[in-house]
Amino acid sequence: MGRIWPPDEANRLPIRAMPGELRNSTSGAMQRGNDIPELDKHSADTQQAAKHLARALKQIRAAVPGADGQRLATDLAEAVAHCLPNADFATHLGFALHVEGELCAAIAAYRRAVALDATRFDAWYALGCAELDSGAHAESIRCFRGSLALRPTNALAHFGLGRALYHAGEVDAGLDSLRIAAEGGPELRREALACIARYIPGSPRADNAAVLEARQAWAAIEIAAEGGPFEPLRRIISAGRKLRIGYVSAFFADANWMKPVWGVINHHDRSRFEVHLVFDGNPPTTDSGYRPNAQDRIIDARGLSNPKLAAKIVELGVDILVDLNGYSFQSRLNLFMRRPAPLIIGWFNMYATTGVDAFDYIVGDAAVIPQQEEFFYSERVVRVPGSYLAFSVLYPVPAIVPPPCLAAGHLTFGSFASQYKLTNEVIAAWAAILTRAPNTRLLIKNRALGEASNRAAFHERFRRHRIDAKRVVLEGPEEHYQFLAAYSRVDIALDPFPYSGGTTTTEALWAGVPVLTFNGDRWASRTSRSLLLAAGLDDWCTPDLDAYIDRAVTLAGNSATFRELAALRENMRTRLGATLACDSAGLCRALESVYREGISAKRH
Repeated sequence: MGRIWPPDEANRLPIRAMPGELRNSTSGAMQRGNDIPELDKHSADTQQAAKHLARALKQIRAAVPGADGQRLATDLAEAVAHCLPNADFATHLGFALHVEGELCAAIAAYRRAVALDATRFDAWYALGCAELDSGAHAESIRCFRGSLALRPTNALAHFGLGRALYHAGEVDAGLDSLRIAAEGGPELRREALACIARYIPGSPRADNAAVLEARQAWAAIEIAAEGGPFEPLRRIISAGRKLRIGYVSAFFADANWMKPVWGVINHHDRSRFEVHLVFDGNPPTTDSGYRPNAQDRIIDARGLSNPKLAAKIVELGVDILVDLNGYSFQSRLNLFMRRPAPLIIGWFNMYATTGVDAFDYIVGDAAVIPQQEEFFYSERVVRVPGSYLAFSVLYPVPAIVPPPCLAAGHLTFGSFASQYKLTNEVIAAWAAILTRAPNTRLLIKNRALGEASNRAAFHERFRRHRIDAKRVVLEGPEEHYQFLAAYSRVDIALDPFPYSGGTTTTEALWAGVPVLTFNGDRWASRTSRSLLLAAGLDDWCTPDLDAYIDRAVTLAGNSATFRELAALRENMRTRLGATLACDSAGLCRALESVYREGISAKRH
């Protein structure tokens, strides 16, 4: 989420440091009054009036349940702003509403402010933050650019613009803005480098060396902030006792995402391993796929700082600490920098090096990390047989249905990947497919496309390639079961690049939909390849981008394709279940071997 400052403050105030996941979060700032700088005294009266009004609007919304209350508060805020045609008051009202968490009403007030005075940098900047918080990436980009038209070198505006561009799929442009922001002072530099480290594996311009460099640069700042570097933890581990594994995740409750994780954890040999589940989000449940075991330890890490959690893990005597988050819960990487266990391993949500020297091993497979690329990893690379993401579906999903091409008479390609994976290069490739296969359609569905300005901007990116909007169907999110049901309208899924699918690939395959991919230049661009090769679907893995486009066009023009897709769907789940792609027990045994060998190496 974005970050706002009170009006007139954005140009001169530094980012206030925040712990953990609250960094870069407006909602976090709103919850911590001491992180919000005071307004200048000359605007104190306006500020106070705006605060009182914002609280009154919040009370009105609270009195009216649901969406009706939100609409009422928004309408009232807009009406008040229009009744008082004063840009200063409208800006302060927007900020006060933003502080109170009334995002829609805040946006209405900010919009009034820039309508009244288009030269107010603070209003444009705050509106950009609010639009970003709301998920309106395209509008957010427009607003941050509006603020930069007034103050071209403002580092905070570049920081906001960089994040908005990334979430819209303009990854390299976003990274360029974040690099400018990184020159804005030490605290802002820390936050900008964190974003760069998180985003860079999906950059079309980057390579393995750039990813390693960016992540090591961020890690160096963080380990210094933690008071490190820290010495490896040494502990005598007797050969006869169970090894204690600690799995760390903020996403244990997310059934769709954790398919590989629960497949492994449920198969652990409890006679040889003691399992500790350290959670930051919601706790693991049977609904998420976890099979509870009386011997397991469940540790609630919510609200614990990294030093306190490290001390807890040392106290528990964990031998092997496994990070399942990677950069998706970046603030917890600092925990591993403290080396609270003798053996530190990264697995599951890893698609590049962490750049953190504390990690002993990173787990991948032969499809994602060729031997010649090991130089670009700060960890020792360990490869498991098959796919490192072998998965088990442990929750209800829709039944497989015949491919839609049988009824429609044409192929429908699809992608349910997150918007930040849909770069200009991806759009160019998909537009080339649509151009050369004029009877095909494309269905794209993700969270960002639930917002109107994002859909309009995305359609415009296809129009630049002369693709009619009627051929590209854009849809937003749904409840997950219904989201999965939408695969019934897709014949072939197209993998994005250089940040390929993981969860979306497993979901497409389980729905009977083959995924077309190619062998990219980094781990992040080979995740689907790992799953497809393990599933025996080698024909869907092409050697390069040109072959990927040619294969899609050939499939669209081949009269036998409809019949072949129908046959593939009929036995897809049975076929998958007999392959390494769904061999969770085998992956578990492979990981257990990694754990034992790693501890054995530590003993010597």
